[in-house]
Amino acid sequence: MHHTPSSPVSVEKCRYMDSKMKPLWIVYNNKLMGGDTLGIIFKNGDDLRQDMLTLQILRLMDLLWKEANLDLRIVPYGCLATGDRAGLIEVVSSADTIANIQLTSSNVAAAAAFNKDALLNWLKERNTGDALERAIEEFTLSCAGYCVATYVLGIGDRHSDNIMVRSTGQLFHIDFGHILGNFKSKFGIKRERVPFILTHDFIHVIQQGKTGYTEKFGSFRQYCEEAYLVLRKNGNLFITLFALMLTAGLPELTSVKDIQYLKDSLALGKTDDEALKQFRQKFDEALRESWTTKVNWMAHNVAKDNRS
Repeated sequence: MHHTPSSPVSVEKCRYMDSKMKPLWIVYNNKLMGGDTLGIIFKNGDDLRQDMLTLQILRLMDLLWKEANLDLRIVPYGCLATGDRAGLIEVVSSADTIANIQLTSSNVAAAAAFNKDALLNWLKERNTGDALERAIEEFTLSCAGYCVATYVLGIGDRHSDNIMVRSTGQLFHIDFGHILGNFKSKFGIKRERVPFILTHDFIHVIQQGKTGYTEKFGSFRQYCEEAYLVLRKNGNLFITLFALMLTAGLPELTSVKDIQYLKDSLALGKTDDEALKQFRQKFDEALRESWTTKVNWMAHNVAKDNRS
């Protein structure tokens, strides 16, 4: 089939991606959106139904938060399972992974994870003046939303390759192969309470590069707590939705135990005060752990660097 100029696909921009499943990145010319290109990833080998479920739940959280006047700048990109272990994923424009942002600003993979300025500098290169203020606010709001969502849903296997940032500042997570505390470990699957993912770099951006906990950090914490309380108010809705999904045959949503995970993370059955106390403990734990997260991410960067 020869390629005509009116073809909807930009063949020269299509490529295979470098993860083990070799997903195909397809770029469409989009006449409707003023000629912007639209990227779709075709993935073969992963069960995308769980990603679909997680993204639907993120959409629902986003709606509930907005109803409570809290817009946490969530990016629920499109995802469609088209068959057994195959499907399509929408590419979010002008975004890159934390790993790439760190690697491009540092020549040594090991150092990259410790370069706390990389993320802030990346945003500064793309936003000036008021736009930078706005980007940092977008980052802060979205970081709060995803911190709470990943904690409540027990989204595992988080590292710098599956957390992305848009040039507008919005942070978002991708790849939801492990949920409800079903985490990969070296020896099969282990269940653990999912930590918040709060790293030095994130805090550094939230505080606009200032050290010591600032009022900016205080408002970030406040967003997290508000977001958490909104989800708690709607706790039964989440339990019901997940219960309805039990029969769908998703590998990590098969038993009442999986749903118990949600009841625990939302602290259902506790008062708001007790729940907040538990939430704050988790949050503080994450702050103390942010160094460990860094070391893990460093190992991830090095492993990735050695592969390529």
